[in-house]
Amino acid sequence: MVNQQLITTANHLEGYRIVSHLGLVRGITVRSRSLLGNIGGGFQALFGGKLSIYVELCERTREEAFQLMLQHANERGANAIINMRYDANEVMAGINEVLAYGTAVVVEKN
Repeated sequence: MVNQQLITTANHLEGYRIVSHLGLVRGITVRSRSLLGNIGGGFQALFGGKLSIYVELCERTREEAFQLMLQHANERGANAIINMRYDANEVMAGINEVLAYGTAVVVEKN
């Protein structure tokens, strides 16, 4: 099972050696804001500053993609993920895709 402390954007984990590379793992989700959320976000935008409605949506979406990536890594038998990244794209107006991905590995303490 992947320990969240063993997830890194680097190519290696300090203090560990990679025993096995298990390949690419990913989690993808697609989300949109409701009509009421868009209205609320529009009002926030009128006054400037942090758009908390959209920040919350983005955080939930990233977390969901992250958890799906962990699930995929666990299914492969990984205990760590290296080279972890996020990517986001607009599928169509108001609908966004977020992808969390990395390389699943098995590591041992040095």
